Amino acid sequence: MAVLREEARRCVVWFGQPDSEERAGLARAGWIIRVANAGTQSGVGMRNNDTVVALADLRHSDSEPAQAMAQLMADHPWLPWVALIAPDMPTNDPLIDRILEASIEYFTTPVDVDRLLESLARIGGDQPLVAEPSDIGVTGRSAAICTVVASIRKYAPVELPVLITGETGTGKEVAARALHGLSARAERPFAAINCGALPPNLVQSELFGHERGAFTGANARRIGHFETAAGGTVFLDEVGDLPLDAQTSVLRFLQEGTLERVGSSQLIKLDVRVLAATHVDLEKAVEQGRFREDLYYRLNVLRLRMPALREREDDVVTLAQRFLDAFREQHASRARSFSAAARRAMLDFAWPGNVRELLNRVQRAAVVAEDALIGVNDLDLSDVLTKRAAHSSLGNTRVAAERDAVMACLRESRFNVSECARRLKVSRVTIYRLCKKHQLALDELR
Repeated sequence: MAVLREEARRCVVWFGQPDSEERAGLARAGWIIRVANAGTQSGVGMRNNDTVVALADLRHSDSEPAQAMAQLMADHPWLPWVALIAPDMPTNDPLIDRILEASIEYFTTPVDVDRLLESLARIGGDQPLVAEPSDIGVTGRSAAICTVVASIRKYAPVELPVLITGETGTGKEVAARALHGLSARAERPFAAINCGALPPNLVQSELFGHERGAFTGANARRIGHFETAAGGTVFLDEVGDLPLDAQTSVLRFLQEGTLERVGSSQLIKLDVRVLAATHVDLEKAVEQGRFREDLYYRLNVLRLRMPALREREDDVVTLAQRFLDAFREQHASRARSFSAAARRAMLDFAWPGNVRELLNRVQRAAVVAEDALIGVNDLDLSDVLTKRAAHSSLGNTRVAAERDAVMACLRESRFNVSECARRLKVSRVTIYRLCKKHQLALDELR
């Protein structure tokens, strides 16, 4: 007997009470709403093929329902949670903070229904969890990366060398591939060469090829990377590591468009665009005699700087989610997104290894995570929040000490602002400013 497979449904388990606009908006987008009670823990059940998102509606809750909600979230960590809170709700309250930390996203009243639907669609897997600003492989919305994308689009059609600079792990090869992909050479080969990984005695042979018998072990003719990329693009990564003799050969190719295989005197005409990248200061290398000045100027016709990840704060979580989504397409993982604490830690971390380090941490976290949300410990970033808490505690202590000092001086001077300013050795304007900062109403205190 044939078994009919039930069609998968998209459900929001709403712990609270949605208003009419919220109900209508979700229904139009194809979401079923199950209104549930956190106190009774009803409405959590689902079929295996359902897409379910839990929504913690705290807009009209006091401490008891909020406590029940926090316990429910702790009992169902595998569910992706979204929270709704009132704008005047104290987010520094430990209970509320615990709820927000367990949520993928939270919204304040009035709720932007369109943005809520976008979040539900992303969490439910209906669309990528990151919105690409372009179709060239360079991801992000920060001002720094938008500048990079604009430059790539401007440079790609121009048949000139591009020097890509930036720290290790910032995505220089990604930018080079984007330049190639948007150029007229897109259908031709792209050869990426890590100059720092080539054995010094074989650099010339690797780049330009060799003839049979050119040196011991050369038993047959070999075509170099430049020739294999004929009509396309050669990307010289870490070009600053090229030995001087290879630099001379690259310079000749850029000047004349010809090369010689090792062991041959025959010039080979070749049409290849050269892109180069480095994380070292080539200007300093030129001054120190480690890099040819004429080659530097030949490569540095157009320049593209890849920003460090710490300069792209707006992109960190977006990139992390993209890497997680890509990992989940290839491997089984419970993780669907990141907890609020994990997001804070990622934003506070300096990322010395840049995008490459973020990728590695996310992939490792996706393997070890036990819940739907990747936590701080999964990312091995618990120290970041510890330092943040210590810094915050120190800041609060300083603020409290400043307030106490101003209040004590006002009392001693019988709330005479001029006398208080004289004793603290500041201006009267500063006293008024401090009173406003610490919400000290002079009229009420006198």
